[in-house]
Amino acid sequence: MADTFVFIDLTKSLDESFSPYSHGCYSDPPLEWAAWSTVGREGFRVDRLSLGTQSGTHIDAPAHFLKDGVCLDALGPEHFMGRYLLLDVPSGAGPPCAYSGEDILFLRAPEKGRALLTPEEMGRLLALPPALWVAAGDVSVDDPEPFAFNRLVAGAGKFLAEDLDRRRAQDVPAEGEIFVFPLRLACASGSPCRVVVRARKTAAGKVHPPLD
Repeated sequence: MADTFVFIDLTKSLDESFSPYSHGCYSDPPLEWAAWSTVGREGFRVDRLSLGTQSGTHIDAPAHFLKDGVCLDALGPEHFMGRYLLLDVPSGAGPPCAYSGEDILFLRAPEKGRALLTPEEMGRLLALPPALWVAAGDVSVDDPEPFAFNRLVAGAGKFLAEDLDRRRAQDVPAEGEIFVFPLRLACASGSPCRVVVRARKTAAGKVHPPLD
């Protein structure tokens, strides 16, 4: 029986219930969309969209936390897709030997609650080769410095996609491929993006390893 694929869209929806990112006295601009041109007036319709790059599902480049960091366009398109290494936190970040050549590191926190990594666990993960990390849920490091997890990821030259749909993330199988689609922004520290998982699935509903 031929395999089929299951696709899991981990991107948060942008709708009227959406709240912009905020922390302390900082807040991203509100999500706004409105008609910019109309069929009756210009002969075609264009909508105007405005939101901050930290709101909703997005990807950060190392430039986001580092004065002389690398911008988003430094990562080639081949790095935005590939097999992932799924690690459930805090059930265990796993030893470095858990890595077997995957292209992307996928950290998954519980649907409700916070996942906390020790500095030692974080150090082992940062030593792994993948340049792109995907974090589902609230993942942090046991460190008093604000944004310690994000700063450590940036300091290691890693790119981070985060703020995913936490409920859908629980459906991601142990093996599969992930696709991250940011806007092609030059010299930007981040971008809204879409994150989609693909895995093999038979008619019986069993998930199989991804394509080679």
